[in-house]
Amino acid sequence: MNFKIISIATLAAMVSACSTYTTPRYAINADTNVALKKLGATDLSVGTFTGPASFDRSCRAAGPLAPPDGMSHTDYIRKAFEDELKVAGIYAAASPRATISGTVKKLEFSSSRGLTGGSWDIEILLNSSNGRTLPVAEHYEFESGFVADTACKQTAEAYFPAVQNLIGKAVRSPEFKALIQ
Repeated sequence: MNFKIISIATLAAMVSACSTYTTPRYAINADTNVALKKLGATDLSVGTFTGPASFDRSCRAAGPLAPPDGMSHTDYIRKAFEDELKVAGIYAAASPRATISGTVKKLEFSSSRGLTGGSWDIEILLNSSNGRTLPVAEHYEFESGFVADTACKQTAEAYFPAVQNLIGKAVRSPEFKALIQ
């Protein structure tokens, strides 16, 4: 009798357990790297980034989406900017000439756009220590899938290219140069 109760409890726990769907670590984008180097900037830093007023990271009933290493989605964007500047050779941890901070105004995703599509919508406002600002937005669409487990995995993985595109748009914007002077 006790064995049956333990077996049923174990099976119930396994069936009701949620998964966490993790975004891959950020990797620089070659085109963004080239664009940063063309700007001829030096000694830039990345300040704090604040998150949106609300963000629901729950994906269907399958579980939450999460960036790697215990970061928040906002921290992921901040670290991505920092990584891009570091690899371009223009990052300065101490005594920067200009510091870029940001506010994530909108962060939303859908794992069921249409029937098997998904999307990320990210809007940020970049702020420079020189007083300039730059709004940047990215709408990124991808194939997610019909089954919740697949769709949520695809949605978590799609955050990486969505952030790459967001940073690329910022860097290639004509107003970005004024932001970093």
